[in-house]
Amino acid sequence: MSDPAATNPGTRAAGGGGGGAVRQRCINAACAADYPVDRVLTACPACGELVDVVYEFGHPSLAGGVPRDLSAFLNHAAERSVRSAVRSDPAVVARGGAGGIGGGGGVWSFRELLPFYLADPQGRTEGAIVTVGEGRTMLQRADELARCVGHSSGRLFLQYEGFNPSGSFKDNGMTAGFTHARMVGASTVACASTGNTSASLALYASRCGMRAFVFIGEGKIAMGKLSQALDYGATTLQIGGDFDACLARVRQIAEDPANGVYLLNSVNPFRLEGQKTIMFRVLRDLMLDHAHVVPDGVPDWIVVPGGNLGNCSAFAKAFIELRSLGLIRRVPRLAVVNAAGARTLDRIYNDMRVRWSSTGADPLLGSYDREAVRAEYARMDSANERARTIASAIEINRPVNLPKALRALHEMNGVVVSVDDRCILEHKALVGRFGCGCEPASAASVAGVRRLIGTGVISPDETVVCVLTGHQLKDPDATVGYHSMVRGKSVGDLAIPTGSFANRPLRVSEDLGDIKRAMGLR
Repeated sequence: MSDPAATNPGTRAAGGGGGGAVRQRCINAACAADYPVDRVLTACPACGELVDVVYEFGHPSLAGGVPRDLSAFLNHAAERSVRSAVRSDPAVVARGGAGGIGGGGGVWSFRELLPFYLADPQGRTEGAIVTVGEGRTMLQRADELARCVGHSSGRLFLQYEGFNPSGSFKDNGMTAGFTHARMVGASTVACASTGNTSASLALYASRCGMRAFVFIGEGKIAMGKLSQALDYGATTLQIGGDFDACLARVRQIAEDPANGVYLLNSVNPFRLEGQKTIMFRVLRDLMLDHAHVVPDGVPDWIVVPGGNLGNCSAFAKAFIELRSLGLIRRVPRLAVVNAAGARTLDRIYNDMRVRWSSTGADPLLGSYDREAVRAEYARMDSANERARTIASAIEINRPVNLPKALRALHEMNGVVVSVDDRCILEHKALVGRFGCGCEPASAASVAGVRRLIGTGVISPDETVVCVLTGHQLKDPDATVGYHSMVRGKSVGDLAIPTGSFANRPLRVSEDLGDIKRAMGLR
């Protein structure tokens, strides 16, 4: 793997088809240091802030592929996905193989808008891409659910990410993260995880022949997710602390180049490049399948659960880039929904009023009150405040993408709300009742919509897209515990909801008459 200390700040990316068109850049406007694309970064070495992958779309190496018309581009992306889906050879990078994208379905059907792979030092371009067929997901119109949450029929949509290979949205980011890992010659990868990240990382590492290490907190992972990491062969380290403690440790290890460990948490800017494509798929499906509702493909609202805040950060970057290219005229509003037991963003944004401030013409650059955030984290540590929620995927106290989330809220005129565990599980059951089962964290987005409609923030006639981040079998203990009112291991001693939508198993003897009576038969 490339030595992170090998290149000085300010150097533009070299090598590969992307050349100087692709680089990494600090988001802090007072710093804005540039770094080459083949440098491995988890933060800006100059000031410690997060970094973006940025593109000069007017550069000769990119200009030929830059979309000029959104409808034509999305139609082309849809055709790529169809071609890829019917190929007989899987679009998977084999161990030691050259790889390929097999027609470019899913995430890479939008590759012109995440062209960092063109800067591959070995000049492999598309051959550098690592994919296991991620991104072929579904946008579902949810009329019955809409009526239950007080929304007008026909304008509430669920972007369901549970159809990804590992069962969650994380695969969108991992395909991009592993592509970069392969570009820089990484052989060992690691992450801290509440579950979904570990499953996704382990899957991709197994397909690439890389060693994988997963850091999990003591008793802080859903068993369905842990089972995936174990099955895919990752080494799991159970740390005596929560997710935030695990992430701090794995970052210390990854930031020392002597260890040769490539970090794949969402602090990795390439992860977010892949996650941008969730919004490209939303636009594609709205424009191509629901033009009578949303003619330009752009919804009024995007609603997403807030954990480490990678998704909302990626979504905003997607819309910023589309707007800068002239492909969209308006940007949807953003609602980030925290669990009440892990409401750091809610507290910092609503209670403390910390805001992102853009400076200059580039919306990706700006600033915020870093000292206020540091002081809040110090207060949390002093009070021994820890995240605590049934929605394990968003049980995070110190979201690493907080600055980018503040930028997203600024650019998308966003709001932040929190919902409690009872509300999350009731809405999880409600989503399942209408045929789109999801993990607890996903249901926070639907619960958030109900609250925002109730407070008048979202109008019942606006077009709303809720992102459902993971499959319902990711956390089966929570589901069974809700419906049977039995505490499962992942439920622990958290409050159990009343079970308004509980579907309890019926205990019946083996007598045929008893069974028929239970079935309502004569």
